[in-house]
Amino acid sequence: MAHAIFIYSLVIALGVILGKTKVGGISLGATFVLFVGILAGHLGLTVDSSIIKFIQEFGLILFIFSIGLQVGPAFFSSFKEGGLTLNGLAVLLIVLNIAVALGIYFAVDDVSITDMVGILSGAVTNTPGLGAAQQTLLETQGEPARALNESMSMGYAAAYPLGVVGIILSMIVVKAIFKINTESEAKTIEDDNAQSLLQPHVVTYQVTNKLIFDRTIQRLHSIIDHNFVISRIKKVGGEVVIPKSDTIIEENDLLLIVMSAQDEEVFDAFIGPQVEMNWEADPAPVVSRRIVVTKSELSGRKLGSLRLRKGFKLNVTRVNRAGVDLMASPNLSLQVGDRITVVGNIDDINRLAEKLGNSMKRLNEPNMFTMFIGIFLGILVGSIPLMLPGMTVPMKLGLAGGPLIVAILLGRYGYKIKLITYTSSSANLLLRELGICLFLASVGLAAGGNFAETVFNARGLRWVLYGFAITFVPLMFVVVLGRGKFKLNYCTLMGLVAGATTDPPALAYANKTAGNDAPAVAYSTVYPLTMFLRVITAQILILALA
Repeated sequence: MAHAIFIYSLVIALGVILGKTKVGGISLGATFVLFVGILAGHLGLTVDSSIIKFIQEFGLILFIFSIGLQVGPAFFSSFKEGGLTLNGLAVLLIVLNIAVALGIYFAVDDVSITDMVGILSGAVTNTPGLGAAQQTLLETQGEPARALNESMSMGYAAAYPLGVVGIILSMIVVKAIFKINTESEAKTIEDDNAQSLLQPHVVTYQVTNKLIFDRTIQRLHSIIDHNFVISRIKKVGGEVVIPKSDTIIEENDLLLIVMSAQDEEVFDAFIGPQVEMNWEADPAPVVSRRIVVTKSELSGRKLGSLRLRKGFKLNVTRVNRAGVDLMASPNLSLQVGDRITVVGNIDDINRLAEKLGNSMKRLNEPNMFTMFIGIFLGILVGSIPLMLPGMTVPMKLGLAGGPLIVAILLGRYGYKIKLITYTSSSANLLLRELGICLFLASVGLAAGGNFAETVFNARGLRWVLYGFAITFVPLMFVVVLGRGKFKLNYCTLMGLVAGATTDPPALAYANKTAGNDAPAVAYSTVYPLTMFLRVITAQILILALA
């Protein structure tokens, strides 16, 4: 056991440090652990096969489950509005990748279906798909599958490097075809963001419209049929008050209003002129603070049910969730980790903070129960046999698909059964990186002994070319369609390409090129569905054709 830990530590340490090396501003990251593992296996640094099997599958579970928890909250909402187009293009890319792979498989005689699934996974840089396919092969064929899995790993390793290159090359080629100006595309994104419905817009108005003199706040809400919050009011005499529904609006009052940016013209017409004012510098006892929801019993509660105005004499202006500001709607369901911006007296704010928790220490504590009960349920779901037409053996979601589906469902609906699924970004990243490093090191060590004689020859070169065709041909079709027919912004298109291939190096290139977060938004929009389909389709290919 000490020998095994020694080998794994050496392989992972060298792989991680080498993975940070950049070529043309691009690095392979943790994937380099695979190549160090292959080299170690080739040099004879062996580990007992039973230990490799356990560590490989445990690492895969950690990686897949962490991904599921991360993407779960946004999985179903990613299909709304513009996300439908992006996800549709991502699904089309997946279908075309598989079609090209199957076309090559049926057209040539020197590649088996297991080799081709490995090449396909490497071509689209999707490690979970490789893991799912290998695990499915083990479940259906038992011990004889180990040699096939080694060959599958070699196909993955052969196709992966040019897979990364092909993904980024498609971004460069489409830019040249359509003569795209990156700076112009970035400015368009900035202008669109300025009009975003999601981003609360804060403006100070002076009341000059006689039609609303002596009206209550409640009456103003009925007159202006838009979503807005009056955060505070400064009276003519200098008094700053927290408005309630029966607060009277008077001539020359200053109103601090939180609204959607696109509604600004409406308020200009109804209220009066905009004025510049630094509310935080005002000596009044009214302050603005952010409170973090950390009490588990509040997860799933509607914001309106907290009765902040009557119970605490406070106004809530917006809610920040995972870095995105949301309008403070009464029907907004709270989640642990939400940051609520409230305005009022400091003593009242402190009372509310005590009720909501406001403990960063609690957020930093890992929710181990959710993690392991989720893995337990994921393995159960993955073990359920599913009979599909035309298949001689029942399909199982396995150690990859089962935990992925359960983690997505827990991430989205866990609060309804009182499970705290919040995990800090650093904790989630640690589990993901630990899991993928253990998995890749295991795959490399298992495949390393035969890698050189299998890949470094004419057959291996053909595998590389097959992989590049699987990567580049479908990508060019999708990016031309996305830009030509759907007129996608280039920044968004780069994020779509990176997300549809689940490729972090490509995302890093896209972010650097765009200079804004549009690629990351598109990446996160298509990533959940893409990851799910990549894992499931890899299993289906093995079950149907192996």
